[in-house]
Amino acid sequence: MQFIPNNNSTNEKEILDFLEIDSFEELLKIVPKKLREKISLNLSNGLSEYDLINEVKKISKKNIISQYNFLGRGIYDHYVPKVVDFIASRSEFYTSYTPYQPEVSQGTLQYLYEFQSMISILSGMDATNASLYDGASSVAEACSMAISITKKKNIIVSGTLFDSYFDVLKTYLNNRIDNLISIDYSNGRTNTEQLVENINQDTACVVIQSPNKFGLLEDWENFKTIIPEDVLLIAVSDPTSLSIIKSPADCGADIFAGEGQSLGNYPSFGGPLLGLISCLQKYVRKMPGRIIGKTKDIDGKNGFVLTLQTREQHIRRDKATSNICTNQGLLALRATIYLSLVGKYGLVDIAKKSFQNAQYAYNKISSLRNFSLPYDNQFLKEFPVRYSKPISGIVSDALKQNIFIEPCSTDQECDMFMLSFTEKKSKDQIDYLINFLSKY
Repeated sequence: MQFIPNNNSTNEKEILDFLEIDSFEELLKIVPKKLREKISLNLSNGLSEYDLINEVKKISKKNIISQYNFLGRGIYDHYVPKVVDFIASRSEFYTSYTPYQPEVSQGTLQYLYEFQSMISILSGMDATNASLYDGASSVAEACSMAISITKKKNIIVSGTLFDSYFDVLKTYLNNRIDNLISIDYSNGRTNTEQLVENINQDTACVVIQSPNKFGLLEDWENFKTIIPEDVLLIAVSDPTSLSIIKSPADCGADIFAGEGQSLGNYPSFGGPLLGLISCLQKYVRKMPGRIIGKTKDIDGKNGFVLTLQTREQHIRRDKATSNICTNQGLLALRATIYLSLVGKYGLVDIAKKSFQNAQYAYNKISSLRNFSLPYDNQFLKEFPVRYSKPISGIVSDALKQNIFIEPCSTDQECDMFMLSFTEKKSKDQIDYLINFLSKY
């Protein structure tokens, strides 16, 4: 929205008159004066609209926009068809929010229903939530579901889960669980023996990500056979990858959680994001948020309703399954438009092209001196590379060449970085990266 019709003095007077008070200061008198001390924000004087636009353009030129973006780890640079922007920016979509009144929210309810249906197909699960904040909060909500279902308070998480997800889990579940156990990994995958050793009668669930934080595929099906029946398996994955691998439900998982950014949403600066969560039918009533249902009205026409509303915004707090009170509706809409456009086979083509690009880069890097590939090639679109020296220098040098690569750790002595490849990466772009690395 580039123009907001707002006249400060006129609007302020209308608001004050409506509130039956004389001044803005009177409105703030409930706030103690010591909390209202003026702090200098070091802002410049106001600018005209023309000058402001030019100033913003000047600032925006400092951004580095690169076609050599090899960042990933949960947020991926897939191509977004322009029609997604066009449809999602229509005012009836762009301004829609919480669909409390189904009789006037049929459009919103329908696209959320379609969104749920498509994610259910990808995950293989019986039901899908109408979205959460992001992948990290979805994993946390899945664990919260497991606690409510099993009445147990130990959570086991593979060490190959994204580190940022694990950090959110620690914060989110801090006062709800007794133990949050992280399992080591060997050769880039979950240490199965250590996992089995840590399962006990108080274990609520096991969280396994595939592809994991190193891009490697994990075996959900095998994990389901080695954990007890009363311990839930939470499968975490990227939805694009689910188009070409066996679904979480088919592998025996009880709950699926993931990040939906790759479905028609731009990486931006790391957000906004779109949380995905699906589960088996028997666990639906423990699912957070909303579930949209399809029915028939009195005239036999299709109608959409909020079938399940379990947030504290809708019901009593002590009965709610979650206190996350958002919908990420616009991001879910974009995902719905995107999935409708690319279709079942188009998403497969995108995943396969990403896979082929990653494999091509992997094979090229394998022949470079001073670089090694610590794990096997059982990945889909991203993998780690080990450098013979600390990588802080090579990361900064890459940035000077407009190449974005990401360290595997914040440790200054880290010797590994991740590379991610989507269908957007051409052979020339990958060769540009390889040529850069070959100089080290």
